[in-house]
Amino acid sequence: MLPACEAAFTVTRSIDPSAHALSPPPKPSGCELCQRPASLTKHHLIPRTLHNKPRYQKRYSREERLTAIVWLCHPCHKHIHRLYSERELADRFASLEALTSDDDIRAFVDWLATKPAGFKPKSPVRKRH
Repeated sequence: MLPACEAAFTVTRSIDPSAHALSPPPKPSGCELCQRPASLTKHHLIPRTLHNKPRYQKRYSREERLTAIVWLCHPCHKHIHRLYSERELADRFASLEALTSDDDIRAFVDWLATKPAGFKPKSPVRKRH
């Protein structure tokens, strides 16, 4: 038997993470942009660095800020962040439909979709001025 002070701090909980109201959407079998089967990362449609900014707290509910997530492969995820700042992503691309309707993203996704599952595109060389 545990001493009273230790027993007071021993708590066992069985929490089903899928039952949590603010859980991300379930992970699909492939990237939600290019549809390739690959290792997936969570892309927050409202970037987490902006969650505490009053502008975004007024525009989006806490639930929207935490659950607005799409699952992307690394190349698609990197490409999106290479093209747009976090503010642009929150202001203009806060949905999967908005991402897929952008011409620059669509061109990359169409090109990447023709590549095999393990393909990793090289990052463009940035010219310094």
